[in-house]
Amino acid sequence: MNNQPTTWFKAAPISAFPENGGACVKYNDKQIAVFHFKQLDKWYATDNECPHKHQMALSRGMIGDQQGHPKVACPFHKKTFSLETGLNLQGEDYCINVYPVKIEDGFVFIGI
Repeated sequence: MNNQPTTWFKAAPISAFPENGGACVKYNDKQIAVFHFKQLDKWYATDNECPHKHQMALSRGMIGDQQGHPKVACPFHKKTFSLETGLNLQGEDYCINVYPVKIEDGFVFIGI
């Protein structure tokens, strides 16, 4: 994905997202999973669709880390993806898109 977003989408207020968990927002016809990793004081955004079985579920996945690398695990089949790069951490050949996130005036913005 291009590192320079063309649009900053105002997703929702910070309070709409659980600490140490995720929630889904919609931008046009795209579902985006937004995660607030409280322990790291970082925010991440990825595709909500898990490419394994094409289920819109990643926002409900468990977040954690793998050797210091922030990750999300799909709630259905436990496929894990880097929240920083989108790479599949189990070495499989599918990955997810990641999007930059910024916080301004109490709102979460996602770079598209």
